[in-house]
Amino acid sequence: MSYSRIVGVGSYLPARVVTNQDLESRIETSDEWIFQRTGIRSRRVAAQGEQTSDLALQASLKAMEMAGVTAADIDLIVVATTTPDIVFPSSACILQRKLGVKRGAAFDVQAVCTGFVYALAVADKFVASGQNKCALVVGAEVFSRLLDWNDRRTCVLFGDGAGAVVLKPSETPGILSTHLHAEGDQGDILTVPGTVHGGEQQGHPFVQMDGQAVFRFAVRALDQVCRETLEHNGIKGSDIDWLVPHQANIRIILATAQKLGMPPERVVTTLEHQGNTSAASVPLALDLAVRDGRIQPGHLVMLEAVGGGMTWGSALLRW
Repeated sequence: MSYSRIVGVGSYLPARVVTNQDLESRIETSDEWIFQRTGIRSRRVAAQGEQTSDLALQASLKAMEMAGVTAADIDLIVVATTTPDIVFPSSACILQRKLGVKRGAAFDVQAVCTGFVYALAVADKFVASGQNKCALVVGAEVFSRLLDWNDRRTCVLFGDGAGAVVLKPSETPGILSTHLHAEGDQGDILTVPGTVHGGEQQGHPFVQMDGQAVFRFAVRALDQVCRETLEHNGIKGSDIDWLVPHQANIRIILATAQKLGMPPERVVTTLEHQGNTSAASVPLALDLAVRDGRIQPGHLVMLEAVGGGMTWGSALLRW
């Protein structure tokens, strides 16, 4: 039986830092108010002209370098994003061109903040089945362009960034299981209900969120999918070495860890200085914990995320 395994990770953050103090000068808020409710102190914002594929490119090159692969090795690219460069071609196809990859499939996955977990699950199936030999999976967002910077309920939450992993076949389990869910009936609690029709913008082009409803949904959904993952693999929360969660809100993260019986020191967080980077947040956190040495070979790592749709999911990895 064949499996897939992550053999390289990489990340990229735009240079511009927007702090809570910066936001104080333009909206009615404060550093204390934002930090106490979210755990965020600052976030990164892409430069004018810096696109999702540009962020994805930098993260991908770092992941490829760690994996020891080149563009000639890659035969599948899956990009998770809510903020594609253009309507089409997909950001994955644009990234394929920028990398110089000449073969295999390239496509985007849209599951908002759960996007990277969805993309990883898809790529895992292709690689574990033997159809592909080297997959590049990316979560990349310029979410700042979906924000009304006068809406203090949403603009303080999000940031831009990209994270990437390289998957290759393995004779021993690397990705142990993935678990994906969606509940479209809850789509209205977190949405950008705008579109382009006939060359004109229709609907609202910025993030709209019912914060309390999203919080309640996220805590319930993440608890459910984490327990599903533990039961599927016959393990307990105490067996998990590292929880790598979607970086939405520190209260949601800590509530999930507590339900799993995991202490905060075994939870990887990047929220304070990155904010919620949507589909990029899980691979950004994973890259940090691998590169700073917290995640070691043999460790059991759980990834989990919840996002608009509503969508949620998890992946269990043996590093």
